[in-house]
Amino acid sequence: MSVYKIFPEKSATLYSYYPTLNTGIDEILELSTFQSITSTNEVSRILIKFPSADINTIFSKVSSSAFDCYLKLYNANTSQIPLSYTIQTHPLAVDWNMGTGRLSNSPITTDGVSWQYTNQLDGNTWTTSIISGTTSSYSPTGNVGGGLWYTASSYEATQSFTYTSTTDNDIELRITNAVSASYTNKIANYGFIIKHSGSIEFTTASKFETKYFSSNTHTIYPPCLEIRWNDSVYNTGSLSVLDSDLYITSIGNNKGEYQQDSVQRFRVKARPKFPPRTFTTSSFSFALANYALPSSSYWSIKDLDTDEMVVDYDTSYTKISCDSNSSYFDIYMNGLEPERYYKLLFKTILSNGEIIIFDENYYFKVKR
Repeated sequence: MSVYKIFPEKSATLYSYYPTLNTGIDEILELSTFQSITSTNEVSRILIKFPSADINTIFSKVSSSAFDCYLKLYNANTSQIPLSYTIQTHPLAVDWNMGTGRLSNSPITTDGVSWQYTNQLDGNTWTTSIISGTTSSYSPTGNVGGGLWYTASSYEATQSFTYTSTTDNDIELRITNAVSASYTNKIANYGFIIKHSGSIEFTTASKFETKYFSSNTHTIYPPCLEIRWNDSVYNTGSLSVLDSDLYITSIGNNKGEYQQDSVQRFRVKARPKFPPRTFTTSSFSFALANYALPSSSYWSIKDLDTDEMVVDYDTSYTKISCDSNSSYFDIYMNGLEPERYYKLLFKTILSNGEIIIFDENYYFKVKR
């Protein structure tokens, strides 16, 4: 099984109250509804785009497998959130220029995308090119714009949140159909717009803000397009399969440091904690037989410094494979932040339903 992360080439926030403001290099993306100082109801929306070349490269590997694509943004701050709300994302129908602005700039920067313009330097507005199957938006205060996106339900993705949500308000939107459509040239890849539902935008119903780390963040939480696919193979050959909680695992080929653009196959050696006693009249060898982990075994990655899961256990996409040599799994290092240390963990579900977690301090570092 594999998980591959692609990081954005650009991102920005659009503010209806500031129709020409560019925020292309801001460290924060804001998805909010608010009341202006003139008592008008206003909103902000997020634009984000991932490199076509990176998408095409990984899709050439996974096109024959079952896969999913998720748009992920990590929450930086929330305030005054309602009991429940829903966000939605759509693929954009026109290109846009990132620009070099920030929300805090004074005077404001106007050299790129904004609520009114796709690129203010060229004078291109969001409504200059109406394309079949798309819609634009506007602010009741008269600021036309706010994006131009495809409306097909097959391209739309939504996520609902509640006040008691356990996801910490992180965004995880399944956008498989839209990304696949761009790969097959049904639509162009101009990125995505993330917005609140129409029942919330420009109304007096709710005023709240949710902020997320942008592609320009100096933290370990940049947005990403996470592609997950099933490439597992489970063929034990002559290996015996362990089915007891009393066994030992090790990774014999962990080099400890890996280049960011590398792909590493980790080999998991496993054996019973108390090997069965054998008697022989031939020459004795201290080599212990290797065993296969059960087919319901999974890997995960944890950030060593923050102790947060970077890739969590997934019964569909982090399943451990096996061949005649040993159990194994592959990790694409360019989906991890460089110059950081990570820990590998394993989970096994035995035939009796017992769950075993192995945390044996298997560390590695990703280098630039």
